[in-house]
Amino acid sequence: MLRLRDIMTTHVVTVTPETSVRDAMELLGRSHVSGAPVLVAGRIVGVVSTTDLLNFVSGLPGVPTQSDMANDWLIPEEESFEEDVASEDEPGSAYFSDLWDDAGAEVSSRVGNVDGPEWNTLEEHDVSELMTRLPLVTLSPDDDVETAAQLMKDQAIHRVLVTDGDALIGVVSALDIAKAVADRRLVKHVFVFNHDADFQDMK
Repeated sequence: MLRLRDIMTTHVVTVTPETSVRDAMELLGRSHVSGAPVLVAGRIVGVVSTTDLLNFVSGLPGVPTQSDMANDWLIPEEESFEEDVASEDEPGSAYFSDLWDDAGAEVSSRVGNVDGPEWNTLEEHDVSELMTRLPLVTLSPDDDVETAAQLMKDQAIHRVLVTDGDALIGVVSALDIAKAVADRRLVKHVFVFNHDADFQDMK
């Protein structure tokens, strides 16, 4: 029977609660993993996934600009709408261009600049704000792969932490199990042994 110790990943990417959201996103992307345990002094205190990160980032407010649109749209009481239009020498589009003069660099430049406000916002938040905390789903290295697969299905999760006592020793992901299935490592072999007596009638 295939055990978790046979398929688990022992080189585990980890973060701490103080890891910034930006650093966590870069680490998971660079390591090509979809989640990481959160450790404090070698002890597991939580798990963070790409889904956690995306949900958190999507809920952040946009980067504010200095433009006060509400006030820019107000027409002074002493001027009528007709007077305002009649005195306008510039095309209407110029108004909208001037409206955003104080918005800073173009959007493409701001997004490409890793020192810009968009990236800095991600540095202001850390993993402790969005990680899944205890109790966590863990198994031992001697548990069989079918148990892990059933647990992932029941809990709707993509990975299981493998622990020996309080120590993290590995991670088994849905991909690890899929690879084992593809390699036919989960196929159960049945061996049939015939006794000498079974062949006596054939002589």
